[in-house]
Amino acid sequence: MKILVAGGAGFIGSHLVDRLLDQGHQVDVIDNLVTGRLANIEHLSGNKSFRFLEADITHGPLDGQYDRIYNMASPASPVDFAKIPIEILMTGSLGQKNLLDLGAKCGARVLFASTSEVYGDPLVNPQPETYYGNVNCIGARACYDEAKRFGEALTYNYLRHRGVDTRVVRIFNTYGPRMSPHDGRVIPNFFTQALQGEPMTVYGDGSQTRSLCYVSDMVLGVVKLMESEVTVPVNVGNPIEMTVLEIGNMIKKVTGIDSPFSFHPLPENDPKQRRPDTARAQELLGWSAQVDPLVGLGKTWSYFKEL
Repeated sequence: MKILVAGGAGFIGSHLVDRLLDQGHQVDVIDNLVTGRLANIEHLSGNKSFRFLEADITHGPLDGQYDRIYNMASPASPVDFAKIPIEILMTGSLGQKNLLDLGAKCGARVLFASTSEVYGDPLVNPQPETYYGNVNCIGARACYDEAKRFGEALTYNYLRHRGVDTRVVRIFNTYGPRMSPHDGRVIPNFFTQALQGEPMTVYGDGSQTRSLCYVSDMVLGVVKLMESEVTVPVNVGNPIEMTVLEIGNMIKKVTGIDSPFSFHPLPENDPKQRRPDTARAQELLGWSAQVDPLVGLGKTWSYFKEL
């Protein structure tokens, strides 16, 4: 197939591109490199089935003939929320509209990469796809949360009213090689601080939870959803829930570096619980996370040491 991956120079997007090329598809990547990095795709420069377009999906209309369109675009780090909130809002809204319009024009199936952040700081744990969420629409994180919520609403209205064949995946915490060391989230923070001999930054008391999915598991779930007939939103993530302190202690075990924890105030609306209900993915896609956290963290640690 001929496939377009928006955000294909990003962390998850670049791993998705690798998988699609391995499957024998022709893949175009469009990325404005605001947070994506050429280093993530430079190994593909000699691949005749790969093409890179440095462009912004918010600057439409977009052209091309494709069978599949994956929208993996959007800065997703709390660091970015404070720096480029309007750009994030436009990526999830206008950018997704431009990709949906392209899908309508060329008859492509369009997958929107949404997020667990649509659930906000959840009052339900684990979070099923039927949960409407607890989101502060004017808070510091709202640029990302609301962009994704709007992107979902837009996607389903294109499905209902314009006949575009769409899919929506809600991505939970994902980690692995190609994460930016300046990402600001727990895994890059802990690894970078361990390498630099600094204390590990913990926000709040460290009892808040995350559920970590290795990037190869995530990409498999995304592709399975795209190639399924499932049009309802699907959570993809690892349902094994760990506190931030447990993650920190696991990283100490992986690195062999016993950095102390340094405690700081919890940012506004930072989710205290994050755990996907993955029953829908298991039942409808036959997908579940497979990579053991210690194995995945070991591979991620190797990557950070090489940087």
